[in-house]
This record gives sequence, structure tokens and C-alpha cells, in this order.
Amino acid sequence: MQKIKMTTPLVEMDGDEMTRIIWKMIKDELLLPFVDLNTEYYDLGLPEREKTKDKVTFDSAYATQKYGVAVKCATITPNKQRVEEYNLSEMWKSPNGTIRAILDGTVFRAPIIIDSIKPVVRNWKKPITIARHAYGDIYKSTEYRVPSAGVATLSFEGKDGTKFSQTIYDFECAGVLQGQYNKDSSIISFAHSCFKYAIDTKQDLWFSTKDTISKQYDQTFKLIFEDIYNNEYKAKFEELGITYFYTLIDDAVARVIRSEGGYIWACKNYDGDVMSDMVSTAFGSLAMMTSVLVSPDGKYEYEAAHGTVTRHYYRYLKGENTSTNPMATIYAWSGALRKRGELDGLCDLVAFADKLEEACIDTLNDGIMTKDLTGLVDDGVKVTAVNTLEFIKAIRERLEKKLA
Repeated sequence: MQKIKMTTPLVEMDGDEMTRIIWKMIKDELLLPFVDLNTEYYDLGLPEREKTKDKVTFDSAYATQKYGVAVKCATITPNKQRVEEYNLSEMWKSPNGTIRAILDGTVFRAPIIIDSIKPVVRNWKKPITIARHAYGDIYKSTEYRVPSAGVATLSFEGKDGTKFSQTIYDFECAGVLQGQYNKDSSIISFAHSCFKYAIDTKQDLWFSTKDTISKQYDQTFKLIFEDIYNNEYKAKFEELGITYFYTLIDDAVARVIRSEGGYIWACKNYDGDVMSDMVSTAFGSLAMMTSVLVSPDGKYEYEAAHGTVTRHYYRYLKGENTSTNPMATIYAWSGALRKRGELDGLCDLVAFADKLEEACIDTLNDGIMTKDLTGLVDDGVKVTAVNTLEFIKAIRERLEKKLA
């Protein structure tokens, strides 16, 4: 068959460890045989980030601003152990944090659901979409290891002459400090993204922080959301019969567990990171979740919501076959190709993305799956456990039939 053509490049961000291996498998088996891929490639693997002093991460984000659509593989955010393992000159910040700060968008994550796997939370009947603020907080924080007794202060000097200084803590011994920030403009963008997405999908919107403890930081989020909702979106929500409400995050967790799903749960950056993992795992697997960063000006970055699967990578290096679930990474590619097709008016590319996802679901519904899912299926469903490449090849068989 003739390969599907692309007119505008897709920004391709390669990654680390096992997901980097899977990235190549997906391209070789599911994309390159059918699509004349047009990508602007950036290697965000840790060795290349070290080599370029992380310039490659910034370049990939600016390319996303230019072309409008990107697809990203999972990457390592180094800790002390990784610094030693990869002989790094410094502990580079999270690539996701850097890209999200530049694009200033909202990450929407939703589980991929199949009939044969029921959620761990028995009353969940509909997907729960996590809307995660993607700017600031601990991902762009400043940290300091306090070596001895001393006074830590928080200070600010405004360009208008405003000055503020307050003691954080009078350390009587060694400890640790962290300073994080956010800004009204990003919180406003976050709020608009959430309200618009709720209207587009006709779903209720929940928002949660901890303003009773964080009386300035978290309360700013709460008040901005409240003001924007009342002044710009309340009438439309009421017209559609959907609701918006705010609650404390601990109350939200309890409500989520008791609910049947079917709504958007908006969270601050770190809260969204943790809660999206909880939701995806409860629905089946961390590898069964879609993730897309949407900027206020309509730029899209699709990614896998999980890590680089280090444990499987070490086994792969020993020559062992691994049964790593590639679904989230496949859906990152299908989501990016679909959006590129929509923006460029390429119906064939949109249809290919749809058929690729259908082939994935058909494969799983036929009982062919990676080992992370086999123990989750309902009794009575015949299951065939396969390694990663076998699973991808099974998807390809079904994809070829759909494209024939």
C-alpha cells in the first residue's frame, strides 16, 4: 500500500531506557510501514542532555511552539544515584517540567479502558480524567541542603519598591529548604483550559487544593478558579447541566473513591502527578493512560504518563525478553498523528490514528496482552501472555487488516 503522507513535521522527542527501546519497536512495526513519517527529531536521552547541557530539551520545546504538535518518549529525571550511574556534571531538571514551563499548558490524562479489565474500585464505571497544572511548583523549585544551624528567610523585592521578608525557620541543626513558585497568568491559563475542556467533553469539573493549610499559595488557585468560573463559564455550565465545585484535596480523594467516575479532576502540578498514577493503576495499569499537554495557544505535546521502566531495561541489557506494556507510548503516537492530521486537514492520517488505536483494543480484547495486565482480567477470559515485540506484532496484524 502507498504510505500516508504528512505535510508538516511532528516534533519527535526520544527518551531513555526501556521506553526508548519500545519507541523504536513502535516506529519500525506500527508507523514506518504505513506512514511517510515527517518528524523533527530531538534526542532527550540522558546522555544527550548531558552532552548539550540540557539545551536539547529547550530546543525541543521551542520546536513544539513552532510546529504545534509533539510526541515524547518517557525520560529519566536524575536523582543522586542517576548522577553517579550516568556520570553527569549536574542533576538535570525534569525534561517534562522544562517543556511544560515553556509551553505553559495543562496536562489531561485519562485511562484506556477495555471490557475484560474491571477497575479495582468496583463502583468506577466511567473514566476519570486528571487535569494537571503543568507549570511551576516543585518541578521548577529551588532547593538547598542546610549544612548547619542558621536562619532561613523568604524575601521579595518588587520592581515597584515593594519589600517582604519573613523567617521560614530558625534551624538548630542541619536540614533542607525548598522554595517553589507559581504565577497568576499560568493559573489563569490552567483554569481556562479546564473549564473549556469540561464544556467540550460535557463533563463535571472538580478542583482541589489545600487552601486551609496553604493560605496564600493554594488559596490563590482557588480564588482564581472561582472568579473565572463565576464571570465567564457559570452560565454555560448551567446550560449544559454540568457542575463545577471546589473542595480540599483530602475530601476530593474520598469523593473520587466513592464516585462512579465520568468527570474531570483538576489538580495542581504535583498532586496531578500522584493522582494520575493512582487513577491509572486502579483502572488497570500505569501503561494504560493517555496524556496530552495542551497550551493556552493551542500547542499539543503527547507523551506516555509512566516512567522509563528501568527494571525491565536492566533485564533487556542481559539479553532477556521483557513483557513491557507499550500502550501508553502507542497512544502518544496515535494522539499526535491524529492532531497533526486534524490541523493539516489530512483525513488519511486521522483515520490511521483511529485504526491504530482500534487495533490495540482489538488485540487486548482478544486476550493477547503483556504480563502487567494478565492478572487483572476477569475470570473466564482466555489470556495469552506475550512479550513486548510479540504484542506489537499482534497489533500490526490487526492494523494491516483494517488498512487493507
